Amino acid sequence: MITQTGLIKKIENEKKIAQENIKKQGLRVLVCTSTGCSANGALKIIEKFNELGVETGALTKEAKMSVVPTGCMGFCEKGCFVVVPDKKLAYVHVKADDVEEIFESLKNDTIVERLLYVDPALNKKVVDSSEINFYKKQTRTALMNCGHLNPESIDEAIALGAYEALVKVLEKNDPDGVITEIENSGLRGRGGGGFPTGKKWRSVSKHKGGKSYVICNGDEGDPGAFMDRSVMESDPHRLLEGMAIAAFAVGSDEAYIYVRAEYPLAVKRLQMAIDQAEEKNLLGKNILGTDFSLKIHIREGAGAFVCGESSALIASIEGERGMPRPKNIHMAECGLFKRPTLLNNVETFANVPQIIIKGADWFASMGTEKSKGTKTFALTGEVNNTGLIEVPMDTTLREIVFDIGGGIRGGKKFKAVQIGGPSGGCLTEEHLDLPMDYDALKSVGAMVGSGGLVVMNEDTCIVEVARFFMNFTKNESCGKCVPCREGTKNMLVILERIVKGQGTMEDLDKLEELAQVVQLGSLCGLGKSAPNPVLSTLKYFKDEYIAHIKDKKCPAGVCSALKTYKIKEDLCKGCTKCARNCPVGAIEGSVKNPHTINQDKCIKCGACQSGCPFKAIVTE
Repeated sequence: MITQTGLIKKIENEKKIAQENIKKQGLRVLVCTSTGCSANGALKIIEKFNELGVETGALTKEAKMSVVPTGCMGFCEKGCFVVVPDKKLAYVHVKADDVEEIFESLKNDTIVERLLYVDPALNKKVVDSSEINFYKKQTRTALMNCGHLNPESIDEAIALGAYEALVKVLEKNDPDGVITEIENSGLRGRGGGGFPTGKKWRSVSKHKGGKSYVICNGDEGDPGAFMDRSVMESDPHRLLEGMAIAAFAVGSDEAYIYVRAEYPLAVKRLQMAIDQAEEKNLLGKNILGTDFSLKIHIREGAGAFVCGESSALIASIEGERGMPRPKNIHMAECGLFKRPTLLNNVETFANVPQIIIKGADWFASMGTEKSKGTKTFALTGEVNNTGLIEVPMDTTLREIVFDIGGGIRGGKKFKAVQIGGPSGGCLTEEHLDLPMDYDALKSVGAMVGSGGLVVMNEDTCIVEVARFFMNFTKNESCGKCVPCREGTKNMLVILERIVKGQGTMEDLDKLEELAQVVQLGSLCGLGKSAPNPVLSTLKYFKDEYIAHIKDKKCPAGVCSALKTYKIKEDLCKGCTKCARNCPVGAIEGSVKNPHTINQDKCIKCGACQSGCPFKAIVTE
């Protein structure tokens, strides 16, 4: 039983003090210090502000201006990103050399126009940062505080409402009511499978009375996906609070965050957040004087893709090799250390606090009938605006690509989107008005998956895309079951044969048959979904496969083995540079006379084309 009341009043008082101290910082200049921006020079930007007398934001001093290191602001392509919220200013592609000019402009209340965002559709600079099209159509729930606070300060998190939801459930002391709220919200697991979160919590809660565990899956292994990393780096207290609420609901007192070692900044900030929360008694023994205790550990994974699968992840935490296990018994009964275990991913937990604060109906009002709320996506590829986004699940692919993404780069034509990473599928032009929810995507052979969105234009070879993802899944197969171990390897062999122009029509039948065997026979979900990129591209772009096989042509001109290099006589000046660059002596001709390429000798390396100063060498 809870032994202390008035918890809400206590956290409200902490919040008020934190907000008053933030006001003392004066004009706050936010600098993204996520992994991407840090690699791009963000820490040097902060150092430069410090050299000019602007202190890094603290909650104890009064100042006219403070520079505040934040987490990911989402608009990664435009980093380093510097934002001044009070002036609604956002500067893109900022370097340390720009800091002095920004500093002087802030003192003089002017704008550094050359650093403003340029709208690619209107070809005009955006002065008011709230009008940046990348953000306008987003609805941020899990990411709502990312980029707005210093992730290494629990006081800044509290100032924005951290731990209010946990305090609310502790004071109410109704674990079953928490689960009911999550059930009514319609929240589904954001790790890819989309299993109803409340249903999973309910299953684990039935085994109260003994030892149980909560696990957060932060092993984000899909190429190009960084949604979970962003939350862990940018708003770690939101994740911790979501886990604590889940642990309270299911009756657990111990939890693990499994995060890959390739995320050192996330690991560092998570550990800092845990230590800070324990110091304020928001985690640890008898939280805020109640009978609820929770110890959270961090476990670093070695980067195996298969450890994103639940049973392999558990094996890794237990010190065993990360390999899937047959799921004869559900994790709710026998999971970590053979005890009842609740496992959700980072984004799922990050949604929980706002559901508790704003209510299930608020969350359920967004999205579609069976896919409620919002979903984060890593938008990459051939779009003008790439980065991390969060949108309601009824948002269409068209809105994401052409409104938030700003359309295809260079005025090229949209071709397809690979969604869900190596385990996902391919969406085409006919799917542009499809809502990005679990069931709609599943109906066309794709899946939400981790939330990776790779946009492709007309110059993309779909067969090479399938080969790339199959190469990834083959290399990441744990090798435990034959269908995945041998099936992915043989599928890759066929795809490599096709991109080299050596494929046959029989290969397409074998490829489809192998894909179905791997899909049906693999032990774990990762193996079962490994053929998805191949099956979906075969379904929607079979003509490209046939062109590689029958015509010995790559329609996109990407596959080097199918290229034919030719020299245009009217453009060739006979400078001999191409002949000197050719590693096999395939280019023939004399000085100041047009050259030719001996196709029997040509190895299609492209050295001649890249080195020609007159653009005389073309491919067919």
